[in-house]
Amino acid sequence: MKTIYLVRHCQAAGQEPEALLTEKGEVQAQELATFFAGFPIDRIISSPYHRAIATIRPFAQERGIVVEEDTRLVERVLSGVPRGDWFERLRDTFDDLALEFEGGESSLTAINRANSLLTEILADEHNNIVLVSHGCLLALLMKSIDDRFGFHDWEKLSNPDVFKLTCHLETREIVRIWS
Repeated sequence: MKTIYLVRHCQAAGQEPEALLTEKGEVQAQELATFFAGFPIDRIISSPYHRAIATIRPFAQERGIVVEEDTRLVERVLSGVPRGDWFERLRDTFDDLALEFEGGESSLTAINRANSLLTEILADEHNNIVLVSHGCLLALLMKSIDDRFGFHDWEKLSNPDVFKLTCHLETREIVRIWS
């Protein structure tokens, strides 16, 4: 059995890759370190975006675990051009996983990217792994595991947020554990 903790980053000052955590986000990162203190984590993999790494850094430093960066955990790009209707179009991509906008990636492409990492993790020797990523990518990953997870669940995600993914042979169960 493997347990994978899916972590959405703490509150950030922006969406760009180098966006810093806000002051509140820094406090949240410390709270997250306290939250994970009793968990037997043996590997941490993060999006290379600053806000994701900064989210897990306090915990990683306390445990002496190196944070591995993996580009497959970067946020999903909805469109390469600014869209005033991005919210509605994002909703559409949860209904039509193949829908792709200019310069963006479809939900299916993002799901496949994240699932390629998940497949590798399931084959390695570590049993308790933290993955730190972004709201949309994590929501799509969870949708690929449980199709009931949808756009409205994405809307309810908090910064940070933590879900526990338990993987037994052929079954997977997702439970939100952050409150």
